[in-house]
Amino acid sequence: MDGTKPGMESTTEENQEEMEESKGCFECCIKCLGGVPYASLVATILCFSGVALFCGCGHVALTGTLTMLENHFSQITTDHATLTIVIQTMQYVIYGIASFFFVYGIILLAEGFYTTSAVKKELQSQFKTTVCGRCITATFVFLTYILGLAFLGIFGFSAIPVFLFYNMWTTCAAMKSPMANITDPDSICVDVRQYGIIPWNATPGKACGSTLGDICSTSEFYLSFHLYIVACAGAGATLIALIHYLMILSANWAYLRSSCNQNEYQDIKTKDDDVEEGGSKEGLNSSYS
Repeated sequence: MDGTKPGMESTTEENQEEMEESKGCFECCIKCLGGVPYASLVATILCFSGVALFCGCGHVALTGTLTMLENHFSQITTDHATLTIVIQTMQYVIYGIASFFFVYGIILLAEGFYTTSAVKKELQSQFKTTVCGRCITATFVFLTYILGLAFLGIFGFSAIPVFLFYNMWTTCAAMKSPMANITDPDSICVDVRQYGIIPWNATPGKACGSTLGDICSTSEFYLSFHLYIVACAGAGATLIALIHYLMILSANWAYLRSSCNQNEYQDIKTKDDDVEEGGSKEGLNSSYS
């Protein structure tokens, strides 16, 4: 006689079904995680972070710089009218950079998902890459290379205001230092006209002594100085992200190209094998006849 109760059998079957379901969910999760392009994901996060820092901090720093120049170095509006137009243009360019890189980062991330899945399916002989797909990847390689060169120039350009503000900050710090032994503080000046920011006929154009110390103590100077540093760091992070993207895209293109060559070789080999097999069959038939 079987001593197993019907209730125990149903409980065992339910436990087995739950284990199979959990195993299926686990395998599905592993499969999904295996299709994530982690390198592209890291590059996208770094790119978004760098662009956000560069655009956000750069925009606010430019506004603070213009305010500081209007209040202390160029009190006549016509003297810095050109500078105002240039700063407003740069702020509009910042809007464009932020919008473009937001879209471009998403496109490159999607391309990473496509390439990762394509390579895996091709390795499993479930999918073959097309010429169009390889051309798209090559186009992204070229475009990312151009953007990397452009952001290399932006990174160098963003270091210029950091240098100018650092020069003013060190001058103020040296003037306030008790070790300096400065007998005539008014002889220490910072003339922003020599940097070409404002014309030589701008009034007053320079700040000396206590006036310079007061400028260094303003919130516009302190905030703009640190925001320029952060913006420069953001431009550097974006440049690193673009280099990372370039390596990823180059590797993806190489994978797709090598797999295409391998598929072509396999097709030619299969045709040759079919021809040889057909020839051997014809020889056997002729011998029997």
